[in-house]
Amino acid sequence: MIIQKIKSLRNKFKHHSVDGYIIPKNDEYFSEYAKNDRLKNITGFSGSAGFAVILKKQNYLFVDGRYTIQAHQQSSKNFKIIEIHKKQPHSIIKNFNLGYDPKLFTSKLLNKYFINNNLVSIDQNLVDEIYKFKEKKTKPFYSLDKKIVGEDHRSKISKVVRFLKNNKADYCFISAPENIAWLLNIRGYDNPNSPIVNARLILNKKKELFLISNKNNLKKIILDRKIKKNQILPIKSLPKFLNKLDGKNFIIDNKTCSIFYEKIIESKFNILKFDDPIYGLKSIKNSIEIQHMIKAHKQDGLALTRFIYWIKNINKKKITEVDAQNKLEKFRKLNKNYLFPSFDTIAGAGSNGAIIHYRANKKTTKKIEKKDILLVDSGGQYHYGTTDVTRTISFSKQKKFIKNAYTNVLKGHIAVALINLKKDDTGKKIDIKARKFLKREGQDYAHGTGHGVGFFLNVHEGPQSISKNNSIKIKNGMILSNEPGFYKKNHFGIRIENLVYAKKTARNFNFENLTLAPLEKDLINYELLNNTEKDYLFRYHLNIYSEFSSLLNSKEKKWLATLI
Repeated sequence: MIIQKIKSLRNKFKHHSVDGYIIPKNDEYFSEYAKNDRLKNITGFSGSAGFAVILKKQNYLFVDGRYTIQAHQQSSKNFKIIEIHKKQPHSIIKNFNLGYDPKLFTSKLLNKYFINNNLVSIDQNLVDEIYKFKEKKTKPFYSLDKKIVGEDHRSKISKVVRFLKNNKADYCFISAPENIAWLLNIRGYDNPNSPIVNARLILNKKKELFLISNKNNLKKIILDRKIKKNQILPIKSLPKFLNKLDGKNFIIDNKTCSIFYEKIIESKFNILKFDDPIYGLKSIKNSIEIQHMIKAHKQDGLALTRFIYWIKNINKKKITEVDAQNKLEKFRKLNKNYLFPSFDTIAGAGSNGAIIHYRANKKTTKKIEKKDILLVDSGGQYHYGTTDVTRTISFSKQKKFIKNAYTNVLKGHIAVALINLKKDDTGKKIDIKARKFLKREGQDYAHGTGHGVGFFLNVHEGPQSISKNNSIKIKNGMILSNEPGFYKKNHFGIRIENLVYAKKTARNFNFENLTLAPLEKDLINYELLNNTEKDYLFRYHLNIYSEFSSLLNSKEKKWLATLI
């Protein structure tokens, strides 16, 4: 099937005078979870990041370290797998005419990866020509109450307009759906795991805005007076609309403004390229958002606690990875405020746990053996918050090597949780502390230690992260994940993840845990822990017991008490 699709794609090269075609993961909205997953369709690779290059005689799939094993398993029959941090595409692919869809690429990305090639813009997507994706019905966007988000949309617009004026810009083209959702305090149903709205927006320095989206999506927010009918702009009318505008300078977003829109705007205006200021603004959660995130994590933590008790005590003879993830979903659904997963659950037993972003399905699911350790990475979208948590669970006595690896991951996790943000104020500095204990043993992990998290938005958001190259300063109110790990190929995977938020007081600036879910004490080698780390574990589990003991049945409560 995939071979036939590749042949069909190559048959189109001659007509467009190209030697190859570039296929990204993202759709035209640059969302993490693409509406039409063209990359998976052509390569079989289902990871959330990467891109392929189909040439006349060779195919390449470029992925980062999170997906190396997965890419080899899913796509290596037809593609040469390249780890992008080891080899850049332009060092391998040179002097070709490469076709691309201008709606799916930013000029920054193409110039970075394919500088040694002649790039040919092709308006009609070639994958869409050989495969018809099903059109999904859309639902109207809806508004969030100020009591939930803590700040009126007019106040947010004023902040962006201030940025425009400071940079002598007349207009801003906001192309990231999550940024529009944040700015207008609206949410939608255009993504399977995030309540983002597929739309684009033009804002000028007079605070006037024009929303580019399907009219049917906007019925509710028109009624809520977020936008008027004359502010709705069909995509086809954009060039004509721009010609009527006065002014000179137009800001576009480096990360999500496609070449397609960039060319339309630059035909009339001088372009100023920035990262959309909304990324920075929405990364800092206000006190109301933090309160709601705390509430969401308490409800999510109760579901996780019940699940961990269940999975550790159920007879394993018939339990598969899919059974485990379905059961966890049932525990979450007991809460009326739970909506849907914030990403597809990762439940990897034994060797599958070593695949960092493994996804079990009915065809690939593995029975969970008593000897296995099980890695479960999951999250939920609630009416007022987004969660993401990973636990590594054991069902029997494990070898010292595994316990030591788990304990060193735990030590890194605790080091991040207790970090002094006055001193270690960037993700780059914090990342070093997280890896320190594993590196002493010659071990490491091929992913960042933490990512930023949205407020009832994308589970992965920037600009902040805890990683080797991130120099963004951690600010009061930022939410990040804390998730060091260790993976032994074909054997097991370990990851411990909590969400934390940066909290500044008169005296201190530290992380506070949002996640409340028991850690696996059966995998800890206590000889490797110091008194500070032991005290952290005691206080963490005591806090969980205090929150949940009155909500658990007698068996669950008794088990939880043993962890203190």
